[in-house]
Amino acid sequence: MAVISDINSLTYIDDNIFIIYSTNRLFYCFYLHIIATQLLKIRVYDVNEHIVCSLCGGYFIDATTTTECLHTFCKSCIVKYLQTSKSCPQCGNKVHESQPLIHLRADRTMQDIVYKLVPNLFENEEKRREDFYKSRGFAKQKKGIVVEKKATPKLSCILNNPDAHQFKYDEQIGLCLERYSIQSIKVSGEAFDLKVLERKFIRCSVRVLIAHLKRIITKKLNIPAGVEVEMMCDNDELLDEMSMKQVNLVYWSPRGSPMILYYRLREPG
Repeated sequence: MAVISDINSLTYIDDNIFIIYSTNRLFYCFYLHIIATQLLKIRVYDVNEHIVCSLCGGYFIDATTTTECLHTFCKSCIVKYLQTSKSCPQCGNKVHESQPLIHLRADRTMQDIVYKLVPNLFENEEKRREDFYKSRGFAKQKKGIVVEKKATPKLSCILNNPDAHQFKYDEQIGLCLERYSIQSIKVSGEAFDLKVLERKFIRCSVRVLIAHLKRIITKKLNIPAGVEVEMMCDNDELLDEMSMKQVNLVYWSPRGSPMILYYRLREPG
């Protein structure tokens, strides 16, 4: 067996076995049966028992694992269950006598696997969350539309939590910020040419938002006040509240690192 030296990676074992390691030291074995140099196609329901929550019967959302017995559930499911019980619902082992919630860990690797295996699960979940908050008066403020409540960050399973400041412990992602095209616009009667970033490769937290990147580009390129920056992935314009995790799952995956994003100036008028 190969020597394992890193976490949150895909490790080659032999021609038929790969192991994916997660940040909380759980691991998942995937046996790949190879016939005539072609991979055997596996249907989603063949792996359902590994990616379905035993409490709600649905696919993992905010996958969370107990540190005592390493069983995984949806975060909302296991938190609600542990309010009335101190034991694991799957094996019966005691999680903790008085504070079971401190023995839960987010399993990002498992959640990424579920999102990549199940078509449209991520997009549908984000839409449900957006509808939920909108129905309770937390709708995002749009341009040209005045809402009564102050705009708040879009809450999602990708940890867009305004109270969580420890970005250095987050999952990281590599980006390449490219100029979309040569562009020149008139600003106060003078021509302003959009330049290329000197350092276009960056590494940041998956919680970084498109709005953050726009501010960085505006500052680095000395873009005049009042001139708006647009961010794009391929030919799709990206919303300010989207996180790097969302962009990666919706527009970029399964392409590798770095994720290429384009910037350009919004034409006046």
